[in-house]
Amino acid sequence: MSSDIVSLLIGIVGGVIITAPVLWIAGRMLVGATNAKFTDAITIVVLGSIASALVSFLLGPSLLGSLAQLVVILYLIKKYYECGWGKAFAVAIVTVVIYVVILFVLSLVGFTLLGSYF
Repeated sequence: MSSDIVSLLIGIVGGVIITAPVLWIAGRMLVGATNAKFTDAITIVVLGSIASALVSFLLGPSLLGSLAQLVVILYLIKKYYECGWGKAFAVAIVTVVIYVVILFVLSLVGFTLLGSYF
């Protein structure tokens, strides 16, 4: 039981450090600086992590559980960024795209650095 709580806390801290800035950038791009505050991004990540853990616990690893988690995340984006469902979905998609681009650039830098040592 305590390892589940520790795992959740590690997930929340990791999400705040990694996901919140990317979510904030996507939000600022799509809903504007007045609606997308960094504290809102942190709140979305923290509440989303907790809600996802609860949904996963209740519904297990299933398609229904995954869809419920998606709806929860979209609702949190909609609520805290004060936008509609369409914009919330767009913010989620752009967040994923930005995240993938950052990972791709970091992998290129990593391969370049590793290549110079071998």
